[in-house]
Amino acid sequence: MTFCETGKAGLYLHVPFCRRKCPYCDFYSVPAQAETLEAYTEAVCRNLKQYADAVPMDTVYFGGGTPSLLSPQQIGSILETAAACFPLAADAEVTLEANPATVTRQQLSQLRAAGVNRISFGVQSLEPEQLRYLGRLHTADEAIRTVEDAAAAGFQSISCDLMLALPEQTSRALSHTIERLTALPIQHVSAYLLKIEPGTPFFAQQEELRCPDGDAAADLYLQAVSELEQAGFLQYEISNFAREGFHSRHNCKYWHCVPYLGIGPSAHSCWNGTRFAVPASVQAFLTQPVQHTEIEDATPGTPEELLMLGMRLTEGVPAAWLAGKEHKVQQFSRMGFLRQDGARIALTPKGFLVSNSILAELLI
Repeated sequence: MTFCETGKAGLYLHVPFCRRKCPYCDFYSVPAQAETLEAYTEAVCRNLKQYADAVPMDTVYFGGGTPSLLSPQQIGSILETAAACFPLAADAEVTLEANPATVTRQQLSQLRAAGVNRISFGVQSLEPEQLRYLGRLHTADEAIRTVEDAAAAGFQSISCDLMLALPEQTSRALSHTIERLTALPIQHVSAYLLKIEPGTPFFAQQEELRCPDGDAAADLYLQAVSELEQAGFLQYEISNFAREGFHSRHNCKYWHCVPYLGIGPSAHSCWNGTRFAVPASVQAFLTQPVQHTEIEDATPGTPEELLMLGMRLTEGVPAAWLAGKEHKVQQFSRMGFLRQDGARIALTPKGFLVSNSILAELLI
């Protein structure tokens, strides 16, 4: 079983603006100014026209940054231009990432009317102390209210981000957040282990943060997998869980190595047979007739890459891809890291925690 139709491409739009940078985030973003947001919208539409193609698309993803800082009118303008430049499926999945502190019920209704049909909220936690550590702009009550507002506005596909192994996070606190989160009208959860990235405030403060150690972080991850499954959210990728039929069709394109076009500063693409990236510069993106790109991989989709990406999914990969590695597969299966289901081999939740080491062995 595969989780998404692999015959159609996706469109990714990087919106590199935030009200305030979170202390753990190393994604490219800059402060938002009204005139810059308008100039950005115009630049995206200009680039869409430059890339116009007959390649069918069935997903659009506004990532960031905080894409919800764009107005519903600006989002609508971008979607109208995209539909004019590419054969966009009538049932296209259109996702917008949003900070719970940046959208009102009225804006959510307007976004739904503009064509957004899937929304992803950066909730991260529903524990006040955890939200304070993370520098989030919203409270737990505001996050809950925003999710409920989105459902009232007509969104039937709502995702929430959840961070694991936060400073001083306990098993009990995680259970409390998961219990409250899964009681909301949501269909998808992305649960990520906190990673302390160089250059972030958290990196400079890591000795003071008192984050769980490796073993405790692994326990919290396995706890999240178990409790989300009990609540009806089945794991389909290392960090992603969904009710039946509500997986992220767009993100599945990355793991199935399906073409996608990225537009915006620091956006990445796998398009026309190459992987390329846009430099992380808002100023350059706004002033150039077409975004500058740098080739990252001239031959994507190698057997090794397909194996590494496919093993991120709980559906795994065809056993034939590991022909000649049966001894290692059996060894890792006995250790509880791999499982073989018919003609497919996949990592277990325990295996996902050490996936890099296992893949390194399987690729030798």
